[in-house]
Amino acid sequence: MLDDRDRKILDALQRDAAIAVSDLADQVSLSVSACSRRIQRLEEGGYIERRIAVLNREKVGVPTTVYALVKTAHHTDEWTEEFRRAIGDIAEIVEAHRLTGHHDYILKIVLPRVEHYDVVYRRLVRRIELFDVSASISMETMKSGSAVPVDYAV
Repeated sequence: MLDDRDRKILDALQRDAAIAVSDLADQVSLSVSACSRRIQRLEEGGYIERRIAVLNREKVGVPTTVYALVKTAHHTDEWTEEFRRAIGDIAEIVEAHRLTGHHDYILKIVLPRVEHYDVVYRRLVRRIELFDVSASISMETMKSGSAVPVDYAV
């Protein structure tokens, strides 16, 4: 079971994984060693999967976001695994979700400029058969982040 301190630790680490343990310990009113043990327990328990750096997309040259909605005529496990491998090999595809509704998948694609979408699209359709792909260009990021609410953690 997690307590409020564990949740505060999770919340702080997902906002800044580079925070010094001593600073984090101060924030959650623990000793450094007790805070360190809790972090280790949260990692071992699978609450913390990994610690990453969030890059500035403008500075690394991929400021454009395109969302591709994909329909397929295939729904077998074999096709799904082939699709998973195909999108896994394309670095510009940073997220993929299987959907309910009119489309089967949505892909989040980051690009140097919108014209580069065609390069990614061609690489994808050479690897796997798709029924329909419809792309939308993000005009503005209104909210972005990877932090999730920790209030529900048990």
